[in-house]
Amino acid sequence: MAAAISALNAKIRSQPILNYVFSTHFWGPVSNFGIPIAAVMDTKKDPDIISGKMTAALTLYSGTFMRYSMAVTPKNYLLFACHFVNFGAQLTQGYRYMQYWHYGGKEAKAQGILNSTKKEAVALAADGKEMLSSAKDKVTK
Repeated sequence: MAAAISALNAKIRSQPILNYVFSTHFWGPVSNFGIPIAAVMDTKKDPDIISGKMTAALTLYSGTFMRYSMAVTPKNYLLFACHFVNFGAQLTQGYRYMQYWHYGGKEAKAQGILNSTKKEAVALAADGKEMLSSAKDKVTK
């Protein structure tokens, strides 16, 4: 049995593409792609939930491992791509965090909610007046 497994391993390792697919240079970045995918998906969520500390940590992490992926032999371009995407997504999240918490985004959101609430209140008041006048007309007839 051990000889069969050794023969299969030798056959896999003799083909460059299969050797790459069955290595940690392939599966490490593939399994790591969950982080940038989640970061890209989070760009559509409310900036109120962004953690500034976690965003900074993930930005440094991705920057470090982008450098590492080019320092190892052989160069791991898939790992570089994974961390490049995550680095960009984290920078986007960092911008959204700073805009929301430090540069007036929170106040602008509150003002927008206030304005839309005022418009709804005015519309409801107009509807109420119209209903009141139609009820008044029915009572007087």
